[in-house]
Amino acid sequence: MTDTAIDTNRASWDQRTAEHVGSRFYDVAGFLGGKSSLNPLELAQVGAVSGLSMLHLQCHFGLDSLSWARLGAQVTGVDFSPAAIDQARDLAARSGLPAEFICADVLACAERLPQRYDRVYSSYGVLEWLPDIGRWAQVVASALRPGGVFDLVEFHPYSYALDGDPYFHTEQPQRIVERSYTENAAAELPLYVWSHPVSAVINALLDAGLRLLRFNEYPYSPYDCFPNLIEREPGRYYRADGAMDVPMLYSIKAMLPNEKD
Repeated sequence: MTDTAIDTNRASWDQRTAEHVGSRFYDVAGFLGGKSSLNPLELAQVGAVSGLSMLHLQCHFGLDSLSWARLGAQVTGVDFSPAAIDQARDLAARSGLPAEFICADVLACAERLPQRYDRVYSSYGVLEWLPDIGRWAQVVASALRPGGVFDLVEFHPYSYALDGDPYFHTEQPQRIVERSYTENAAAELPLYVWSHPVSAVINALLDAGLRLLRFNEYPYSPYDCFPNLIEREPGRYYRADGAMDVPMLYSIKAMLPNEKD
């Protein structure tokens, strides 16, 4: 079942990529004109990257990867969608920004990586596509050099649970059929997702040998990509259904200790 689910997801993300590249949501023209795709939250979370090597896991078609490259990082991006990686390489050439892109399943990419990195980064809607959070954490750990730092910014599974999705992990994925989140999305595509509670994510990273440095939760999304959101502050979308604020995002910063630590 897992292989079938991954193959289905890959085919759907190949189709989504064409929609995303042409969308106002991603604003490729703005990026090529000098605009960054990164939000204040992840810029503050990661900090200065100039001169550092960075691995971006599940990079989609490379906008964030290349935005980090524009800030001086030496970036490698990984994604399982051939269509997305083709677009990422094209975008790197058009922007004149140096970055390497590898087409590989994140859970099986370790042997494809050319080095170990100062930073590993992943963000926004990435973990629900993974059947095994323990294997993912092992990939993160194996990609970091000793003393290297991992940064994750992710949608909080509790916000999904409020809309009826499972919070705790089950071996069998949930099958959904939906349009993408961009304004130009047309096709309803089948997708498979797995739930991972925050505790499982943190414990997987600890079990892989990382040291937790910081964990934060946030009551907003930087994107108007869920139902019933309202922009109370510029670039911050909160739930607008009259209920109390709940965590919509969380972030993790963790380090692979040096051998002497």
